[in-house]
Amino acid sequence: MRDSTDWLPTTYRSHTIGQIIAGGEDMVGEEVTIAGFAESVRGRGGICFVTLRDGTGKIQAFLKRGSLDDESFETVQNSSRESTMMFRGSVARKRPPKTPEGAPPPPKEYEVTVSAAELLATAQTPLPVGVVDDVNVGLDTRLDNRHLDVRRSHVNAMFILRSKVLQYGREHLIEEGFNEMNSPKIIASASEGGTNLFPMMYFDTPAFLSQSPQLYKQLAVLGGLERVFEIGPAFRAEKHDTYRHLNEFVSFDIEAAWCDDEDVMGVLERMIHSIWKSVSEKDGHLIETINHYRTTQGLEPVKVEIPEVPFPRISYDEAIDIVKSGGGQIEWGDDIESHHCDLIAEKYPGFHFIPRWPMSMKPFYIHHKEGELGTTGQQLSRGFDLNYGRDEMTSGGQREHRVEVLEQNLLNMDLDPKDFTFYTDGFRYGAPPHAGWGLGVARLLMVLTGAGNVREVVLFPRDRSRVTP
Repeated sequence: MRDSTDWLPTTYRSHTIGQIIAGGEDMVGEEVTIAGFAESVRGRGGICFVTLRDGTGKIQAFLKRGSLDDESFETVQNSSRESTMMFRGSVARKRPPKTPEGAPPPPKEYEVTVSAAELLATAQTPLPVGVVDDVNVGLDTRLDNRHLDVRRSHVNAMFILRSKVLQYGREHLIEEGFNEMNSPKIIASASEGGTNLFPMMYFDTPAFLSQSPQLYKQLAVLGGLERVFEIGPAFRAEKHDTYRHLNEFVSFDIEAAWCDDEDVMGVLERMIHSIWKSVSEKDGHLIETINHYRTTQGLEPVKVEIPEVPFPRISYDEAIDIVKSGGGQIEWGDDIESHHCDLIAEKYPGFHFIPRWPMSMKPFYIHHKEGELGTTGQQLSRGFDLNYGRDEMTSGGQREHRVEVLEQNLLNMDLDPKDFTFYTDGFRYGAPPHAGWGLGVARLLMVLTGAGNVREVVLFPRDRSRVTP
């Protein structure tokens, strides 16, 4: 549950449940108004116990006939689970359970003795997705009912953690001198020169959803903003259906002037180190909640091990050698696919960079240095990938800033420079050397939470088959 000690009162509550729990003995006798979901309603006759849950914790509400009006008492006692309720009453110590003689006393717990109650909304039954029941349902059913799925404590913790990751990443980039920007998501042509675009009509003009903020990051750098970053959505009309791909995703994207690929790899590894350090120091309770669920499912608990910097650099040449020595079938110039990465991950199971890919395998806008050749004598690029174990996390690199080289790169790839003036025109009036990368937020969350599917850590994912809810 999230830290709730600084939340302000609202119309429906004077305190969050988390504030009451954190206050402990200091809250005993305090008059409070709380609101939340009824996780359980039990009791007969003149006594009723409600386990009330909000986004900060859960607490028992104790209702006794005669301590509040009969109509309110009957309404609460006959309510369904997950109905929303508001209680007014005083904080009291909960009666401790009996313990064996000589055993240490149990920790103090607290409840609210209710003097007034109101049913705010009734939950229909049965629930399509259980919130506290130990009943496994398929991912599709969960996603169809995501508003209920998020009420489950470990799922709730995942999305609070996602918010924290966005916060920590943003704070780190600002500390390194980056300014936040916002690029348009409606574009006239492909920002990376690709074809995997979602077409749309912008009034009477054909347009597309943006597949990347890259061109706009570069234009901002060309304009003298020096260091920029964006946290925003991108759209790829790729017909994949894997555990780590979506057609709409949110990413950290940076671009920095007067930098090469090694400089921005440093930014990336320091940002990840900072995120992991902050989560380790501040958000252990979220990891504990996730791990409590994982252990009940027979899964290994996740560990937030702060990665050492710098991350290992495994050149493309070296990666090919590792795959071959491990028995993999690959030749220089081939893509390094997931089954190849399994072999590399045996030696480098954590974060590691794979820089210096062949220029022939990288887009026209990636920079290269003349004479920087691979083992076969072919030109290497200043592009890189970041992997965690077998999974690719990031791609990036130094961009080509010389317009004449950009146009020659296009010709070398049998492309017509006239078809790419939307990109190259920005480089005709002097451009600083610059570099950048894009890092999907969900892939970071998969590592932190142990999620086996990227859809687990995206609130409302969009893939080939899902456009609702």
